[in-house]
Amino acid sequence: MIPKTFGDAQSLGFRRLRAANIPDPANDARWLLADAAELRRDQLLLCSSEPIPAQVWDRFEAAIAQRVARVPVSIITGKKEFYGRSFAVGPSVLSPRPETEDLIALALQEPYHHVLDLGVGSGCILLTLVAEASDLCIGFGTDISRDAICVAMENREALGLSGPVELRQGSWFEAVPERKLSSFDLVVSNPPYVSADAYERLAPELFYEPKIALTPGGDGLAAYRVIAREAPSYLKKGGRLLVEIGFDQAAAVCALFAEAGLDDIRVHPDMDGKDRVVAAQARG
Repeated sequence: MIPKTFGDAQSLGFRRLRAANIPDPANDARWLLADAAELRRDQLLLCSSEPIPAQVWDRFEAAIAQRVARVPVSIITGKKEFYGRSFAVGPSVLSPRPETEDLIALALQEPYHHVLDLGVGSGCILLTLVAEASDLCIGFGTDISRDAICVAMENREALGLSGPVELRQGSWFEAVPERKLSSFDLVVSNPPYVSADAYERLAPELFYEPKIALTPGGDGLAAYRVIAREAPSYLKKGGRLLVEIGFDQAAAVCALFAEAGLDDIRVHPDMDGKDRVVAAQARG
């Protein structure tokens, strides 16, 4: 039976998600109903007592069934909000995480004009940094996954940043042309950092995201070894390097950066107080 109103539908969706032990069922029900109805979440309140069209209910019911099966909301809706913007996502890229916004906030504390994002994924970090830059900014992003580059290109076009942002397929620095040596004043990355052992214990939702973007295998530090070794050659004198890390990797990543000759190495916590970003600077 179709619920009579939007409010009834949302309540029913919430109860189904709660019965399936889905984390934060109320928020997920709101997101999925808003998406099914092609409304903003704040608009749902205004139409709570209005009749729900059958086609909207059908879409919402199908979405709730997917979420009960632990498909992430972002995969169901095909989009995720990040730093005040909506980004297209899908099974070929990581969905943006709220804690990654801490990396953005840290980057914005100092001016930058030429930024490199390694493992660009959906483009949420690079495109946000270019859009938020106080002055004209040029962005360059690489990713080993062709599908991920296509998603980043879609988001680049949607945000009107096709001019200042270049995207190339390739592994880490291999896709960066030699002419860009010593040209970046900011290099950023949210690389795969989950160890092989920890990967097996992740929440079911994460297995809908690309394994290559979550774990490099082994101890989870492979990407940081490459970044530490190569980044100094691409940074300007005094340029900054910012990388997201796992909560228990700060000491290991700091050691890699120190061994590579980087200066001013610092660890920054996220909103929950966990180590989240390691920042370093190329020698000036």
